[in-house]
Amino acid sequence: MPILNKDMTLCISLSARPSNNGTRFHNHLYEQLGLNWIYKAFAPTDLAQAIAGVRGLGIRGCAVSMPYKEDVIALVDVMDPSAKAIDSVNTIVNDGGTLTAYNTDYTAIEQLLQRNAVPSTHSVLLRGAGGMAKATAAALRDAGFRDVTVIARNEEAGRAQAGLYGFAWRADVDPSSAADMIINVTPIGMAGGAEADALSFPQGVIDAAKVVFDVVALPAETPLIKAARAAGKTVITGAEVATIQALEQFVLYTGIRPSDEQVQAAEDFMRAQ
Repeated sequence: MPILNKDMTLCISLSARPSNNGTRFHNHLYEQLGLNWIYKAFAPTDLAQAIAGVRGLGIRGCAVSMPYKEDVIALVDVMDPSAKAIDSVNTIVNDGGTLTAYNTDYTAIEQLLQRNAVPSTHSVLLRGAGGMAKATAAALRDAGFRDVTVIARNEEAGRAQAGLYGFAWRADVDPSSAADMIINVTPIGMAGGAEADALSFPQGVIDAAKVVFDVVALPAETPLIKAARAAGKTVITGAEVATIQALEQFVLYTGIRPSDEQVQAAEDFMRAQ
């Protein structure tokens, strides 16, 4: 990484509980490509002021994580179709003071469903109703999944999300439930949280599934993923999501698409923390 200097381009991430995933991934790619850029994670105390800082300080790019993916909509200038279609933002690009919002979460979910050849005939339990859950629900719908139940304790948010994509809604997970694929898009199992050691689905529901998908990226091996591996299930991890969505952010920020080898090296560095 170059020595800090006045000409260095800054990108940041905003999250209630920042991790080093994006920081390590982006900075490793900057170093490989010889870019005079730096990436830093923040936990904002005032979201509006943070976004004003992106504009006022000429910060080139800003990744947006839970719980700000919907709140930032009112703070940007332009909504790219990728974000507007699902009313959720995970990426902001600053072009001379004009802030354009994107969503690369959708792309990550879409690619991972294809990469793992998950049949669209699978029944799905989708736990969560926030911005990332919207991206996941949209990717499922667009991939042809129809038998999907959104599980969310917030009835208003859960019903709204389910209705938007033509899915069913349920307030909580019934231990006797069964689905071919289960997806966690809540903070349950996230390192540093109150439920870091908890399972987002009961063991019986895990045992009944064929595919287990946890969007939580830190740790890569969440309690849900560990339980699914032990049960011999096909697993899709949040670390995989993080890599794909971060790569697409990198391209939006820099205009450069790294080689597969460079991406793999950055991913390995990210996961080695």
